[in-house]
Amino acid sequence: MAAGTLPEQADPDAGHQPGPQTGPAPGPWGPPAAPANVDEALLDAYSTTVSWVAGELLGSVAALRLEDGAHRPTGAGSGVLISADGLIVTAAHVVRGSGGGTAAFVSGEEVPFVVVGTDPPSDLAVVRASGNGYQAARLGDASRLRVGQLVVAIGNPFGFEGSVSAGVVSALGRSLPSPNGPGSRLMGDVIQTDAALHPGNSGGALANSSAEVVGINTALIGPWVGQGLGMAVPINARTRTIVGSLAAGRRVKRAYLGIGGGPRPLPKAVAAATGYARGVEVVSVVASSPAGGAGIRPRDVIVSLDGQTVTDVGGLQLLLTEGFIGRRIAIGYVRQGHLATCYATCIELPEH
Repeated sequence: MAAGTLPEQADPDAGHQPGPQTGPAPGPWGPPAAPANVDEALLDAYSTTVSWVAGELLGSVAALRLEDGAHRPTGAGSGVLISADGLIVTAAHVVRGSGGGTAAFVSGEEVPFVVVGTDPPSDLAVVRASGNGYQAARLGDASRLRVGQLVVAIGNPFGFEGSVSAGVVSALGRSLPSPNGPGSRLMGDVIQTDAALHPGNSGGALANSSAEVVGINTALIGPWVGQGLGMAVPINARTRTIVGSLAAGRRVKRAYLGIGGGPRPLPKAVAAATGYARGVEVVSVVASSPAGGAGIRPRDVIVSLDGQTVTDVGGLQLLLTEGFIGRRIAIGYVRQGHLATCYATCIELPEH
């Protein structure tokens, strides 16, 4: 074998039966190095994918510059074009307290925009840029994401327009306090990514390798804990409905039970007896609320709502959609180790 070449492989047709393989025997400086062209091929595929995604989406991501009534700047963020006639989805906290501003694109075009609607509990908003003929982004489905999957973030961090960063899906199904949402409401199903995000990325695109927008960047954790811990609101059936309502000028409605609580695992014996491993422990109940009227008490552990399993506060809130308003629903709960059911008629969550 010539120096520097890979070890020869056993010929299966030569009658030789090799024993268990434990890898190449180490030489004086460790095992033989993998051929350089393997790394080069991987790097080339990675850079080609990120570059292609950037090329597909850069024209669909706007830098949003917020203004007050006197046209004085009040903030900035990013937004993603979702229609040729100028509809842009962004983060609700980006446009909070503003009626509009200027949208700037990588083409150099700058146009005014107005806020169409906001939904603070989901941290989503829709604005409309003046004009027509825009390059709309393609929306994907975050429910198909997998941990470790490549994602690309596009936005305008610190005002640097058209910035691209890349990373992976670090985790799925995170819960995050909603910026200025009603009470202590949590956003559920949030995507965690290590793609570098900074102030100004909020409202921008998180895309998969097919250049489909699968998330709207909403927050970064830090900077005191370092970079690489960003969050995005997923694009899925639920958030598409929210965006559609906002685009049509309708307020997003949610059902209200009137409890406060947190996640709690059930003891093994209780889990075995009830079939539920965890639920939401009730810490407080509004006396005049639907839950209060149904007999829910502090220390009850809610495990199901209308037949659907509940494991945490975010999941409970996800179930409380407009379709529950005015409906009599079954609440499954565990009290003193026993499974029970009560019924409540949900009302609409009051605006805050």
